[in-house]
Amino acid sequence: MKAVRFTGVGKAAQLVELPVPQPKAGEVLVKIGGAGVCHSDLHVLHQGIGIDHPFTLGHENAGWVAAVGSGVKSWKEGDAVAIYGPWGCGHCHACMQSFENYCENWKPGQSYGGGLGSDGGMAEYMLVPSERLLVPLGNLKPQDAAPLSDAALTPYHAIKRALPLLTPESTAVVLGVGGLGHMAVQLLRCLSGCRIVAGDVDDSRLEMAKKLGADLIVNTKNADEAAEKINKFIGPRKAALVLDCVGVQPTVTLGSKIVGMNSQFTIVGLGGGKLVMDGFSLPFGCMVSTPYWGARAELLEVLALAQAGRIHAEVTHFKLEETPSVYKKLEEGKINGRAVIVPQ
Repeated sequence: MKAVRFTGVGKAAQLVELPVPQPKAGEVLVKIGGAGVCHSDLHVLHQGIGIDHPFTLGHENAGWVAAVGSGVKSWKEGDAVAIYGPWGCGHCHACMQSFENYCENWKPGQSYGGGLGSDGGMAEYMLVPSERLLVPLGNLKPQDAAPLSDAALTPYHAIKRALPLLTPESTAVVLGVGGLGHMAVQLLRCLSGCRIVAGDVDDSRLEMAKKLGADLIVNTKNADEAAEKINKFIGPRKAALVLDCVGVQPTVTLGSKIVGMNSQFTIVGLGGGKLVMDGFSLPFGCMVSTPYWGARAELLEVLALAQAGRIHAEVTHFKLEETPSVYKKLEEGKINGRAVIVPQ
């Protein structure tokens, strides 16, 4: 089978031929129908994640069960599934609550999951180590639903934590309207009655955010002007939630200027920006968090919203052979919504 591989930090993704893996006891082989292309892949390729061995990329995956190992009882050949991305030990306190994204037994240097240390879904087939890591897709198509497993799950998890603050007279600000941000705008509209501000440096992405439900769109190329415009719209209360989906220094700095008291400043982007913390650097009562992905149970909730037609990923499909060029487009900011690799 064809697969797109990480072969070392600083090296371009490589398209190679590999044997189709065979599931052992407890494992499930999935025929990939779609694999989302995420900015985190660029982080893996350029900076690494502390894992040196080669592995197949792609951590947003969906497809159909192709074969099951002995002992697997929940799935049969042909079932449409999404693959839960972060793989924990399965038996610690966090994992037992389905929060494998916060597995207590994970150690630096270990795989984070498929496509992040273990073989992922940018291939014709993907081997999943446990049936618990699969979630039913229902009526959703794998090539359209694959990004929901991260691009929707990650902001869903972050927004859910902030829901008590998101009352109808409050405002949430989404910085970066890419793969995660365009889902965050929809999720805020579904889950709360708050006003929604979307900020980005790309006007086409901002127009998409407006169509998806943002009350105000702001170009953030000039951070001072953006902060002034956002604060004028919000008023003295400022933002109850700032959701930074980029995490570079300009967005972190902007977020600190628009977040209010008794608020949440949530940074999910991995851009490397730094926030200086002391007793007066942020408004009183502001909680800063860096949530990671979401729970398996939350993925079920995300897929339920999609199945009901309340959210959707804006996707562009590409062939497996096009993946290296898609990474280049992503790096150049030429992908709106989410690029999805369709191997078959």
